[in-house]
Formats: sequence, structure tokens, C-alpha cells
Amino acid sequence: MVIAHGDARAVRENVTVTADRLIAHYRRKADAAGATATTAPAPKPATAGATAIGPDDTNGSTEVYRLEAEGNVRIFTATDLAEGDHATYDMDQSVLVLTGRHLKLTRPAEVLTARDSLEYWSQAHRAVARGNAVVLTSDARRLAGDTLVAYTSPPTSSPAAPVAAKTAPPAKQGAAATDDPLGASGRIEKVEAFGNVSVRTQTDTITGDRGVYVPDTGIARLGGDVHITRGQNQLNGAEAEVNMKTGISRLLASTNGQVRGLVLPNDATNQQTPAPDAKQAGPKSPAT
Repeated sequence: MVIAHGDARAVRENVTVTADRLIAHYRRKADAAGATATTAPAPKPATAGATAIGPDDTNGSTEVYRLEAEGNVRIFTATDLAEGDHATYDMDQSVLVLTGRHLKLTRPAEVLTARDSLEYWSQAHRAVARGNAVVLTSDARRLAGDTLVAYTSPPTSSPAAPVAAKTAPPAKQGAAATDDPLGASGRIEKVEAFGNVSVRTQTDTITGDRGVYVPDTGIARLGGDVHITRGQNQLNGAEAEVNMKTGISRLLASTNGQVRGLVLPNDATNQQTPAPDAKQAGPKSPAT
């Protein structure tokens, strides 16, 4: 292994990791017949400052298979910035796990935060936030739950403007943007939410047991014990559809149930209703 202390930095293609301490785990590469050399490489001394992630000898017989970062961890690519206290990147599985306090993933169109852990499974194009997880979009749409699972699209060859352009080192000459899976994240196509799910619009708060949100349409669907609250008004049902672009919500009853609620006509929040969309169909909550 190679250990770097103090303002440690590791770079691989367009992915940069900075932390108080970095540990890069190396191993021998398998030969053409699939066998692995039995002689371990000579240990590396502790190193301060920048450390390149790559082979530790001239003939490329070794490779990094796991990278650990501890303390003030920042991982950034051309589009994304992830922050936390501790990070582990399994290069065989292309899985990044962030733990510790103030976990945060900043992307061009949204910010994802969590209390317990943030995971990014690049081969599956999936990110998982656990513990009081929240995704907040650049246009103030908010979805929260105990666990959020975000599915991203395959990467494109032309990434958006860099999130951490001021802190990222110069790009490696000749390096492709998608050479490393960690640096190849696409846009979020769908978010699934589980446990204590809540959606907020400019006027309403909608809660339920589970939910699905599609950013392209701006539609979130919540199921389970659903409540729509605006001021002192509250409606209860089995399922809700929320248009986060227009702020209009629809509440649906279960097959054998009814929609119930409390509506106060004199509540000032009733005057904050957004203009209805002529294309919206189906029953709408009185709060809308």
C-alpha cells in the first residue's frame, strides 16, 4: 500500500480525491495465463502531497484495487463534487461509499445529502443515500426520505460545466472523460424514496411511505399513508400525484377507501394556489 498524509491528493484520469490521509491498496496484475505473481512488490514509504493512482513500477505489473480517504474528503470530477469524512472506492466493483458527517453530493442540477452514507454504483448507474436523505434541485424541488435511490443515465461525451473547476487540477493530456467509471456519471432519470417520504412545493407538503420522482416530467407519486398539508388544511388518502413544476397535487383514494381531510376556508394559504393547468385532469385537492 501507499499512504499519503497531509493535504493528500490522488488523481486518476479526470477523478481527483483530496483528504487528510489517503491509503492506496496495490496488488500484482494477473499474467496472460490468469496467474498472479507470488512475489509482493516492495513497500512504498509514506508520502506527502500529490499521489498518482496507477502502477508503482515501470512495467505496469501492479494495479490499485481499493482507495481509502480519511478526513475532509473531497472527490470531484468534471461535473460532480462529493464530500464526507471517510470514503472507500472499490475499483473492481466501481463502488464509492462515503460515510461520516455532512455527506453531500453536488451535481449541476441537484444536491444530494444524507446522514448515514452515500453510495455510488457506477456500473449500475445508481446512487444510494441512507439516513434522512434529501435531494434538492436547482429549481427548489425537494424530495426526502429515510433512503433515496437515484438512477442516472449513461454518461455523455460532453459533460456539463465543472462543479469544482476552481479546485480541480489541470486535466490530464489525452485522457477521456469516461476512462474511469467514477468520473462518468450521467443525469438523474428517476429517484425512488422509502420511509418517511416527503415532497415540498411552494405551497404544499406531501408525505407518504414511499415515492417515485421523475425529474424530466417533474412528477412525483407517493403511496402508503399519504397526507397533503397546506397551512392548516390537510387531506389524507392512499396515493398522491404531485406536479413539482406547477405545484398542483392530486389525491387518490384506495380501492375500498375514501379521501378525507380538513379544509379551513379562511386559511390565508388558500390564496397562494398556483394557476391551474388546463391539461391537468382528475380530482384535485381543495387546497389546489
